[in-house]
Amino acid sequence: MPYNILILGASYGSLLGTKLIAAGHDVTLVCRAQTAALINAEGTEVRIKLRDEDTHRSFFSSDLKGTVDAVTPEDAVPENYDLVCLAMQEPQYSHPALADLLSRIARAKIPCMSIMNMPPLPYLKRIPGLDCAQLGSAFLDASIWERFDPRLMTLCSPDPQAFRPPEEKANVLHVGLPTNFKVSKFHDAASDAILAGLAADIDGYRINGKDVPVKLRVYDSLYVPFAKWAMLATGNYRCITAQGPRSIKDAVHADLDKSREIYGFVNDVVVKLGADPDDLVPFEKYAKAALGLLKPSSAARAVFSGATNIERVDRVIDLTARALGMSHPDIARGVAIVDDKLDENRQAAG
Repeated sequence: MPYNILILGASYGSLLGTKLIAAGHDVTLVCRAQTAALINAEGTEVRIKLRDEDTHRSFFSSDLKGTVDAVTPEDAVPENYDLVCLAMQEPQYSHPALADLLSRIARAKIPCMSIMNMPPLPYLKRIPGLDCAQLGSAFLDASIWERFDPRLMTLCSPDPQAFRPPEEKANVLHVGLPTNFKVSKFHDAASDAILAGLAADIDGYRINGKDVPVKLRVYDSLYVPFAKWAMLATGNYRCITAQGPRSIKDAVHADLDKSREIYGFVNDVVVKLGADPDDLVPFEKYAKAALGLLKPSSAARAVFSGATNIERVDRVIDLTARALGMSHPDIARGVAIVDDKLDENRQAAG
């Protein structure tokens, strides 16, 4: 059965959107008016490299079974959809039009799947035994999440890496790392049936008989999306230094023993939350992958381009650890460095 899916965010969201329409479902992307007009006129193009091919293949929305359109936040009608996907950076939701849309989504009680690195507060409230009282300070505006029923919020680890080529129009996305989306179940029969149906349909899609990477994998565990926390803390956020940005490779390999220590600490936090250690990625595997990550993280690039707010998963990790009676000086030091850089940017912006 085709589902109607509302995706907030037309950049990274167009990757999931393309996978869904290829599988026969219908997608609406929420974005700025100019981008919406472009998508409605020309559709979307997502470039994915198949496993046995040397170059990326373009997937045009006009060639796929489902449909895609785009609207501004003001024009989105949540009641028309079976599932909402949150594919923007957390600070973006504080924009008045998006905050209003989130409020309408919460009131409509539509199940939501976040594909942010930053776990939404309602999802964190699903974690047994986690005191979320202090976690709100990691969010630009925690109040916008208060109306959501935690039972209707799940989290999907945004492992695939993709970007908009700067020389292309805003409806083009290039997938650099075609890994899978890993989503935790809602643990609600009706909502989980939607996830299972989408996952099966995406898995079954073929082009010219060939499998297409980037699947949706569904897990019972609430903690699978947290496997990325250690990577973000060890690499992505440590690209932000007092002296300037550095590559993920340098962040990890400049002091490999320190990186191993930080990585292990964050995984210990996730295990104390309730994760199965077998669901986590070994440090050696991550460190090997980091050798190929020769650019600063998107968080670092944003900070050193003058951003006044970024997603603060680093702060979520620090506060979660403290809520569990744990702390690490390097995590705290990293949070302070990011705080200082963002404060400098705010002062410069006036």
